[in-house]
Amino acid sequence: MLDKVKELIGDVQTFQATTKEEVEAFRIKYLGSKGLLKGLFAEFRNVDDELKKDFGQALNNLRNAAEGKVAELKEALENTVEEKGVYGDLTRPSEPIELGSRHPISIVKNRIIEVFNRIGFTVSEGPEIEDDWHNFTALNLPEYHPARDMQDTFFIEKNPDTLLRTHTSSVQVRYMENNEPPIRTISPGRVFRNEDISARAHCIFHQVEGLYIDTDVSFADLKQVLLYFTKEMFGKSKIRLRPSYFPFTEPSAEVDIYWGLETETDYRITKGTGWLEIMGCGMVDPNVLKNCNIDPTKYSGYAFGMGIERIAMLLYQIPDIRMFYENDVRFLEQFKSVI
Repeated sequence: MLDKVKELIGDVQTFQATTKEEVEAFRIKYLGSKGLLKGLFAEFRNVDDELKKDFGQALNNLRNAAEGKVAELKEALENTVEEKGVYGDLTRPSEPIELGSRHPISIVKNRIIEVFNRIGFTVSEGPEIEDDWHNFTALNLPEYHPARDMQDTFFIEKNPDTLLRTHTSSVQVRYMENNEPPIRTISPGRVFRNEDISARAHCIFHQVEGLYIDTDVSFADLKQVLLYFTKEMFGKSKIRLRPSYFPFTEPSAEVDIYWGLETETDYRITKGTGWLEIMGCGMVDPNVLKNCNIDPTKYSGYAFGMGIERIAMLLYQIPDIRMFYENDVRFLEQFKSVI
């Protein structure tokens, strides 16, 4: 009888199965209510007393071996089913995978960052919910300054000191407060102004603003950087700077590029002049440097800023700024081939 049990242990250890049905039949054969183990345990009382110890140990070994084999085979079969479910039939023809596309705002933002990264500008970011100091006062816009009316502001819960930032210049203030010159950074991000939504304006838009502060920085340095940018971004080598006003720069200028008058579209978008405005710029006002604990007698710098939507509309000839925010798949799919 003992030899029979040992033989059954060997059979259990060598047993293999390829289906769940075979495993279940094996379990019933050995561990079922009418299985071999049930009958062998019934024979235990008929075994001689001197063999009962060895026979009992053998029965326990057989039961453990059978239970372990069942668990092992079930786990192996489950893993096989899961792997097949994940990978499927590798001989089956593949289905085309729909490729997504980057949003045109992201495409243009990344291109601008790449252009300025080549000449040493780092990227800095800041909060979209700002305080009055970083958004206005530090930028030479004290309380009741008339230029504040140029930026219709969203205030948070009617709190005059908490607002949605109206420009990413607030990021530049934070960067100057926490870093010593030389400073060379660009600040891309989303900004908010309480404006009526139309084909040319929106209450939410994106900006990229640049800042360079060091000793002996001049307006000529600013002009060379702007010329480099327009060549890299638009392939245009002719720019002009028109005097303008910004509270945080002095002198200030608007930057135009010569787009040309080669097509009917050129006439339309430039209103027959050939020139297009793309950004504002200027030398950082000494008061702004002083507010950020930078010595204006030792350091000088320039700043510039542009709207990403404005650049995207020029590059891709998009007629309506609202198209960027409508999530129309027909519009977005046009940018699948654009990296």
